[in-house]
Amino acid sequence: MRTQHHARPIALVNGTIWPMTGETPFNGSLLVEHGKIRRVLRHPSPTPPYNTVLDAVTPMCDEIAEFMKTSEDPVILDATGRWVLPGYIDAHCHVGIGEEIYRDEGDDVNEMTDPLTPQIRVLDGVNPEDLAFRDASQAGITSVFTCPGSGNVIGGTGAVLKTTGRVVDEMIVREPAGLKIAFGENPKMVYGEQKKMPMTRMGTAALLRQALADAKSYLEKKEQGVKDPDKLPDYDLGMENIALVLRRVIPLRAHAHRSDDIMTAIRIAQEFDIDLVIDHCTDGHKIADILAGYPYSAAVGPTLISRAKVELKDKTFATPGVLTRHGVKVAIVTDHNVIPIEYLPLCAALAVRSGMTEEDALKAITIWPAEILGVAPIVGSLAPGKDADIVLWTNRPLSWDAEAETVIINGTFVKQRTLVPD
Repeated sequence: MRTQHHARPIALVNGTIWPMTGETPFNGSLLVEHGKIRRVLRHPSPTPPYNTVLDAVTPMCDEIAEFMKTSEDPVILDATGRWVLPGYIDAHCHVGIGEEIYRDEGDDVNEMTDPLTPQIRVLDGVNPEDLAFRDASQAGITSVFTCPGSGNVIGGTGAVLKTTGRVVDEMIVREPAGLKIAFGENPKMVYGEQKKMPMTRMGTAALLRQALADAKSYLEKKEQGVKDPDKLPDYDLGMENIALVLRRVIPLRAHAHRSDDIMTAIRIAQEFDIDLVIDHCTDGHKIADILAGYPYSAAVGPTLISRAKVELKDKTFATPGVLTRHGVKVAIVTDHNVIPIEYLPLCAALAVRSGMTEEDALKAITIWPAEILGVAPIVGSLAPGKDADIVLWTNRPLSWDAEAETVIINGTFVKQRTLVPD
């Protein structure tokens, strides 16, 4: 549920616009109304200095002047000397359910009572007052995909949320947006200690396959029940969520670090003809040419950590660039609270230092995660009709000293320092 916005109209004037729509940065302005971007205006050349931004409005563009006349109580935002980008997006984290300062009481990441919990919805565990939401918005991160953890073979559904809101229902961009599953060491460790399946990677794959097969059978029975109500199965929340994957409404979000686990995820996705996003993809650089042969994306990270477990032994910030150069669509992620959410831009900058182009690294925290999450018509770039999630940076956005000076979410200021007084 998205609430109606009553934010004042905004004329963001004379900034360096990097819209992430394929265009190179240009001098221009943005017009914002009713929480949406109304117009993106390109100016023919850098504008000369003016005593005030108000003096600059009419010479730059008649449309800005008309907007100022016809809009009710508009805000003028001087973006001179600022880099203007869409809000960043973290495509895999646990913001809202894994609170840093609360240990047991703030940990709602994993329902580790059964290896198969497809009925779980992350939305029911999110605390909008988690400090990480504030950290994110203040750092220019305006949307996140938050999801259950990787303790279970099937962990439940995740959601795309804005990083500001009083209640989670106001923050939803898309829900559900993916079904979390996990390969590798985590489910083995959790259930192997209990002498329960899965104790091996084979067991993990078998449980997942059986759950998908059961959901396929569940759907067939529902179809039969249209003609014969006696054949209708009992309503099952878990089967309904898996059915969303089988019908390709949402993808599987597969926790997989090692190459063999990545390939197992792909093998199962191919068997059931379903969509897949590979979460972490730590070894992706080793098999980038193979991954390029499949229509799947990768959410790469966390990398700004120590080799905390054996699956991370070959982690490198080169992975996003290698995958991108092979044609794999990539999102760079923090996996918060593994890496604090506010370090998402730093992770992108380190990927650049390791060989990724600056433009690709920015796409990997804006438009590409939006596409991977199925929300590109709403967020991820500066284009007419999209949510007004806009950040003004004090320097080139991945520079070490660049600060998110002004942050706008849904056309509302959540951080501001450059607002021109009325």
